[in-house]
Amino acid sequence: MLRSLYIQNYALIEKLNIGFEQGFSVITGETGAGKSIILGAIGLLLGQRADVKSIRTGASKCVIEACFDISNYRMQPFFEENGLEYEDECILRRELYASGKSRAFINDTPAQLAQMKELGEQLIDIHSQHQNLLLNKEGFQLNVLDLLAHDEAILSGYQAAYKEWKDAQGELEKLLERAARDKADEDYIRFQWEQLEEAHLSAGEQQELEQEAETLSHAEDIKAGLYRADQLLSNDEGGLLDGLKDCCNVLSGLQAVYPAAEELSARLESSYIELKDIAQEVAARSEQVEFNPARLDEVNGRLNLIYSLQQKHRVGSVEELIALRDDYALRLSTIHSFDEDVEVLKKRCDGLYAEALRQATGLTEARRAAADEVERQMAARLVPLGMPNVRFVVEMGGRKEPGIHGMDTVTFLFSANKNGTLQNISSVASGGEIARVMLSVKAMIAGAVKLPTIVFDEIDTGVSGEIADRMADIMQEMAGNGRQVISITHLPQIAARGRVHYKVYKKDSDTETNSHIRRLADGERVEEIAHMLSGAMLTEAALNNARALLDSAQ
Repeated sequence: MLRSLYIQNYALIEKLNIGFEQGFSVITGETGAGKSIILGAIGLLLGQRADVKSIRTGASKCVIEACFDISNYRMQPFFEENGLEYEDECILRRELYASGKSRAFINDTPAQLAQMKELGEQLIDIHSQHQNLLLNKEGFQLNVLDLLAHDEAILSGYQAAYKEWKDAQGELEKLLERAARDKADEDYIRFQWEQLEEAHLSAGEQQELEQEAETLSHAEDIKAGLYRADQLLSNDEGGLLDGLKDCCNVLSGLQAVYPAAEELSARLESSYIELKDIAQEVAARSEQVEFNPARLDEVNGRLNLIYSLQQKHRVGSVEELIALRDDYALRLSTIHSFDEDVEVLKKRCDGLYAEALRQATGLTEARRAAADEVERQMAARLVPLGMPNVRFVVEMGGRKEPGIHGMDTVTFLFSANKNGTLQNISSVASGGEIARVMLSVKAMIAGAVKLPTIVFDEIDTGVSGEIADRMADIMQEMAGNGRQVISITHLPQIAARGRVHYKVYKKDSDTETNSHIRRLADGERVEEIAHMLSGAMLTEAALNNARALLDSAQ
């Protein structure tokens, strides 16, 4: 239930703070006084997009805040799922800044607009004249049936089965597309694979071949260098090893008279052994290195093959070529197994489709039962609203393929006249008739859905007199059982029926115009309703008529 509304710097409202009560309330005021502004502000709390143009001229930001009593509506799951703190009093707040920035809060916790919209849809329903157009939409008509059928579990089960079938169908379509594409490219894929396979690539070979090519290209220089090093180390005429050996012998001979020479001799002996080993390896490598033009051509040929494959496939290593070769092999293998995979997935799709149809059948049965109830309730509600010969029929048809909402199509057929032909309601109902039909639909839904607050924005357009009284009866009925109903109206018959009466008005100062709203006292209600009856000029007859309307309403 909406308990209070605070608005600051929004459109023509400088500051507004008003409380609301349970039951049936009415809001009146002249056209342009600001009733739509208040509804627009509430709409922002329900997640509607903000426009900086709505900020009051000269203000840097505007604030809209509403307090709701949600203690009786079991909304804890929403708060838990969204990580929000639950309290019996829920506060929604929007802040709009002239810079274009917008902020939303639920119980003083920053929130996303999607969260605010989801919560707002559970708190308040604003029915304006343009919502009458919903009667033309099949989705709305189907939703009415589902609400009356209380088929949430059946619908949820069907939609889960439908989604699983659609997902599998999507997989099948992708597999078929890939199969067609790869089969068309099979010759190309096979050629690429065979070329890479015939190359007999091995990991690391490119680095080894590049090093070997470098060695073979400089074989003569390498061999000459190794020979020179061998001569310096092992030459019989003054080679390094011979001199080092003589030095070792000299130090060894000094050990008896000079003990320190022992360590030096040992160290030099160790160096001699290491150098001798190096000399032997240099000599061996010198014998191994030789200029081999044939092998160089072979290595360069192999490298050229690798380089050309890398350039062709736009990769930089043998390892990437090997990965590409294996991928081509996998694609060829997959092409051969496509038919089998497609057959398996087709069988799965068929099974899921059958399950979706089975679930849809249960949904259709629940809706058909609800359709009978809708027809009964709508006739019972519309006859007292000045349609004694009304016929209201819910026509159900079937779809060729399942949709997200099932296999059903729904059309509301209507005739207000005796022996009139039943036609789509949007084709035959007048504006006044549409308003009465929509009010009846809302009243019927209200009996099935526990929505705390319902706001009717001039739903009474196009009706008057006794019909207005009947519409007021329905609104009062809807306001029972702890529900809050607020009607913005131009009809005195409806205004008189409100338990609480608010008036929206504009007031001019020297520099600006402000919109205000206030609760009327009993005496003020008489004058307001009298003005609604007679216009600007108050007459005693109008005042007496207003008192009579209020007395009869009580």
